[in-house]
Amino acid sequence: MILSRHRLALPASPVAPSRAPAELLVRKGGAGPAVVVLHGGWGWEAYPFDLEAISRGHRVVAPDRTGYGGSGRLTELPRGFHVAMAEETLLVMDALGVEQAALWGHSDGAVVAAWLAILAPSRVSALVLEAFHYFASKPASIEFFETAVAAPEKFGPAVVEALRRDHGVSWRDVVAAGGRAWLSIIAAGKLGQADLYQGRFGAITAPTLFLHGRRDPRTEPGEFEAARAALPSAQVAMLDAGHCPHNGSKSAVEATRLALAFIDAHPPLPAGKPARGRRR
Repeated sequence: MILSRHRLALPASPVAPSRAPAELLVRKGGAGPAVVVLHGGWGWEAYPFDLEAISRGHRVVAPDRTGYGGSGRLTELPRGFHVAMAEETLLVMDALGVEQAALWGHSDGAVVAAWLAILAPSRVSALVLEAFHYFASKPASIEFFETAVAAPEKFGPAVVEALRRDHGVSWRDVVAAGGRAWLSIIAAGKLGQADLYQGRFGAITAPTLFLHGRRDPRTEPGEFEAARAALPSAQVAMLDAGHCPHNGSKSAVEATRLALAFIDAHPPLPAGKPARGRRR
């Protein structure tokens, strides 16, 4: 099944509240339990998901967040952008009549998914956190984000072409905005901010799967272990991959299989029934 693309108008977005209304591009398709797929900080084309495979047996909702792809542009990502993007995703779900969904987020999208599960636990049936970020301080990634700001062409022609397909002539601005936002987060980490979740990550009650690559260059020493300690109920699938298991040359098929098996094992609950393990 080929997913269709739709323009979705929101009265406003928490990501850019002064710019109203907000218009987002949303990929939709399939039927069955809803799965909201959340792209990483470079958008869809750099690390494409097999959305057609996900849509076999599932209703797929895959939005371009404000600042990316076919949605409205930003010169800078706002402070606390992960939280604002989680709130925006909830508005997308509301507009499309999605009461409860599994969330599969990659990288920045995984942070957005985790925040949505923190803010609105009754809306999340299952959570797949791929290439997850937990620490605010990520010194090993400073050079990477500085390159994103100053010289993104250094990421190579294939990456540049993918970013150009996704974001058009403004691809450099999209990548640079993400780089500056992360450098700001890392600076806050140096000043004492421990994690990206205000200490609330352990409050997640949705069934959670960490889908991670053993060779992820964006993961700091001890970071994955700290995330697991904060949410010990989560399951773990560690694959022979880098920062993107779902698009790795050796891991893509297995990553998609594992994510969908986990999602199918935790279907949405009937309307009105208390969610599994919810704190009252």
